[in-house]
Amino acid sequence: MKRLLVLPIAVLTVLLLAVVPVDPAAAAKGGKKGGGGGDDGGGGTDPVATQPTAAVSLGDSYISGEGGRWEGNWASSSGDRGGTDRAAYRQRKTWYYDASRVYGATDTNGCHRSDTAQINTANLAVDARFNLACSGAVSANIYRGSNGGQWKNGEAPQADQLASVAATHDVELIALSIGGNDLGFVDALLDCIIGYNTSPTWWKNTCNADQQNNIDNRMAGAMAGVSKSIDEIRAVMSAAGQAPDSYRLVLQSYASPVPRGADFRYSEGGWDRTNTGGCPFWNVDATWARDSLIPQISNNLAAVAASKGVEFLDLSNAFEGREICSNRAAQGSGENAEWGRFLTTGLGQGEAQESIHPNALGQRAQGACLGAVFAAAPGNYACDNIAGQGPSSMALSAR
Repeated sequence: MKRLLVLPIAVLTVLLLAVVPVDPAAAAKGGKKGGGGGDDGGGGTDPVATQPTAAVSLGDSYISGEGGRWEGNWASSSGDRGGTDRAAYRQRKTWYYDASRVYGATDTNGCHRSDTAQINTANLAVDARFNLACSGAVSANIYRGSNGGQWKNGEAPQADQLASVAATHDVELIALSIGGNDLGFVDALLDCIIGYNTSPTWWKNTCNADQQNNIDNRMAGAMAGVSKSIDEIRAVMSAAGQAPDSYRLVLQSYASPVPRGADFRYSEGGWDRTNTGGCPFWNVDATWARDSLIPQISNNLAAVAASKGVEFLDLSNAFEGREICSNRAAQGSGENAEWGRFLTTGLGQGEAQESIHPNALGQRAQGACLGAVFAAAPGNYACDNIAGQGPSSMALSAR
């Protein structure tokens, strides 16, 4: 049975710090290499223990910060898009757009690491934060180059980048989001979108049957990649002198970007879902994605985490009622704003690759979840939003 903690994250963190027993791994900091409270066995100081602490994020677009340019959605392409475009600025009565204000240098290479990515917004008591994730990454982009790892967007494999961080920092937390691109998760949703927009008036071109078959065929290989990614991370950390119990490794799942069919605020017929809402899905396909595909991916990731002895963070329900086109949400950047980026071709505003990803609000919500997990004792958790509350208030429960 879930133990639901329905408290704002700020309050939740204080309570958890007050009542949760001290993490043995945290208590052991300073004795990683030899024991004896910082001794390396020869009376010296453990070099890892004297380094600045760090938290690191690895993986794909759901953790890199893809879509973080947007503080909600707005159908009009003029001005600052209803206050939702964080890249917009005005000079001499003219609007300009500079996505590097959000993605920094990675706006150019497409990794799209945003300033609102969860590693940047989470409440973490560390000295430094490193976002090594890259939009579009697959498991092979995690592996060390010496063990089959592949470069992505001109950047070295993420495990090799982690090695550089671990050489100079005492890594306390590693958050990992990977497997979705190996499965073709976004491709599956795009197929649903194409089916909706190309359906004749007398027939619905639905996607769920074909895409369920594709996902099933890819699942074993994708989860093997996730498993190897964890092994590669462990190998890097071991080489840096950090034992598995000296840091937290959290594998996380994916939040659903779309609601189930019954929860859309736009009619299934007509063009509102395409032209206004940016959510062109047939009800049956949206329900499949929300209630079948997302839980299937989450459950398989949880099984990998259990087999590898790492922590698991279930985000599958984190955007409940805040999804794109949900009848409990609205366009704009207000209290009921959507937490996912709607579908865009990139011709009117932003870039197509930002579509169907957590926006700045969704990323802050995921950051609140990660911060709550870090404040809690090691374990497996689910994180959900609280109705009527913003992204800083999330509910953490044991999974």
